[in-house]
Amino acid sequence: MNVALAADLFRPSLTWLVTSSLRRGALPRAMVEYRDSVGFARLRERCGEDTSVSTTSATRVAYRTAQILAAKGGVISDITPGDVLELLEVEAELRGTSVGATHLFNRVLHDLGVFGDPAPATLRELRSAGQRTPEELIDRYGVACRPIRDLFVDYLRECQPALDYNSLEALSYYLVKLFWSDLERHHPGIDSLHLPTEVADAWKQRLRTVDKTVRTPDGRRITTQAPRINYCECLTPVRAFYLDLAHWAVEEPSRWARWVTPCPVGSEEINRKKDKRRRKSRMDARTRERLPVLPVPVRSVDRRRKDAAALLLAARDSAPGETFSAAGQTLVRVTPGRSAAAKILAEDPATGQRRDLGREEDHAFWAFAVVEVLRATGIRVEELTQLFHHSLIQYRLPTTGELIPLLQIIPSKTDIERLLVVRPELADVLSTIICRIRDTNGKVPRVPAYDHYERTWLPPSPLLFQRHRGGEYRAISSGAIRKLLTTALAHTGLADSVTVGPLHFTPHDFRRVFITDAVLSGLPPHIAQVIAGHQDINVTLGYKAMYPDEAVQAHLAFLARRRAMRPSDEYRVPTDEEWTEFLGHFERRKVCTGTCGRSFGTPCIHEHACVRCPMLWSDPAQRDRLVEIRDDLIARIAEAEREGWLGEVEGLRVSLAGAKDKLTQIDRRPHKGADVDLGMPTIRNEDF
Repeated sequence: MNVALAADLFRPSLTWLVTSSLRRGALPRAMVEYRDSVGFARLRERCGEDTSVSTTSATRVAYRTAQILAAKGGVISDITPGDVLELLEVEAELRGTSVGATHLFNRVLHDLGVFGDPAPATLRELRSAGQRTPEELIDRYGVACRPIRDLFVDYLRECQPALDYNSLEALSYYLVKLFWSDLERHHPGIDSLHLPTEVADAWKQRLRTVDKTVRTPDGRRITTQAPRINYCECLTPVRAFYLDLAHWAVEEPSRWARWVTPCPVGSEEINRKKDKRRRKSRMDARTRERLPVLPVPVRSVDRRRKDAAALLLAARDSAPGETFSAAGQTLVRVTPGRSAAAKILAEDPATGQRRDLGREEDHAFWAFAVVEVLRATGIRVEELTQLFHHSLIQYRLPTTGELIPLLQIIPSKTDIERLLVVRPELADVLSTIICRIRDTNGKVPRVPAYDHYERTWLPPSPLLFQRHRGGEYRAISSGAIRKLLTTALAHTGLADSVTVGPLHFTPHDFRRVFITDAVLSGLPPHIAQVIAGHQDINVTLGYKAMYPDEAVQAHLAFLARRRAMRPSDEYRVPTDEEWTEFLGHFERRKVCTGTCGRSFGTPCIHEHACVRCPMLWSDPAQRDRLVEIRDDLIARIAEAEREGWLGEVEGLRVSLAGAKDKLTQIDRRPHKGADVDLGMPTIRNEDF
């Protein structure tokens, strides 16, 4: 059978070849003997040059190549990228999982020049879908109403020139997924943008919550509803959609006028002032919690890097089956299988757990590198992934001639290039990264990076954050960086005060902490703005978290300045007579009906007629005494009127009014433990 396939007597399908019981080594040997000996010799030579390629992986590459030749005919130089993708898709469909060495297979054929220069160098580039068209962006949500679907497509086409791809994709998500698809799901057959009030209100109510899956303490997953944090951000594109249609209808009425309807989202509903303040409060609280504990993860990732390196070095010096100790751990070297010949495996004798020490060391090193670079520069995660070997430049001061190392940050979010001064600690980390990623020729490999915002592949460049995976050098993506941080923080033992789980750091948390620490340390905000790459200084101040300690120190400094301006004799130590007089003042304020509230050093303005004085704080326990005083005043007023003492009547009436006022104050004061009736609020029509 192998000879017949090599002689091209018949060509079976890839499905038959993948499911057949042909021996993996027999078919390539037949192809070498009867079809393409030169091509397979070059293939073996290329696999042998890479020490990380195991014998099993090289055999898989040769067998896959022979399968394509058996199904398609020709020699190795006739293989196309489409043939590679077709074979891998058949394998995935029939076996459900990859058999390994898929990326190596494509890489080896590309390095041999089989595909030609225009072909992508990596399998990931071949498989990436790239940017979707407006039609594809809309059709992925399955809009039932065809006219509305065409309207959304036309709207995206109009907005496309002014938006980047990530914003265009987000716009389709807000308009179709969260808005129209939700309406079609709850109101089947809807075909008009003119929404009744009850339909629009119901949609807004559904939009306020989002399904959230949480894990219970017993391990079960349950779905609950949580408030949507970006509720106003979801309403803004819908309102802009309606207003754009109304505006465009003035210029092109034949195209847009029939879609103009009242907007279901009012201007007051997209007012984000309160949301921005709440977001600022959440981010400040998050920064306050992470800034004081930042040294803990820094020490943790450094210690894990050193321990992983020590374990890997000890394992390399040990023979299979031999016990070795390093970094306070004792492990047993394990002989890897044929498919993992390049791996360094060890087993914990206590638990029986098998560990890939090379993988652990790789993860520990890159977690250390990510934490050190982020905390020292405060750059964005996309800027971190795009740092390359030539980002390190030198600047000579014109005055002293001193060389200053600088880190060049290429334009990213704001399309503005900036330079950061590299301190010695950061320079040491960057040099360690460069030494690690150099190839056997002493050069930093050029690898392509994927732009997740534009869904495009960038030209190959000597990126600093890259590692060897699947027989090729790959750029470390932003998603991989987040996973590295999550794993590294799980080993610190820090707990989140809100979720009561492990404390989680995102790459942007390091940016907020960097800006906050820089401004609190005395760096002027406008300099921090330049370092952070913000176009507006208010954005920089929004990153800065105000600490209570800062407010306390500023208040104490204000009090110190105010005291310095006041006469010094006001802050002298009081004499014994002055202190005795001060204490006696509070004793002399006590009267039979309550307590006098006049200030120290002030005379009584009512000549001790306490019932008349508004400074008297009546004692509820003396209410009966006040009632006696009131009744006595009433009797005296009657006597004065009977005797004709008109001058006496006027003064008594003033005292009577004061006594009644004190009784009213006591009666209004709620008793301790008594219920207070707040009443029922009255609803007015103008409130709606």
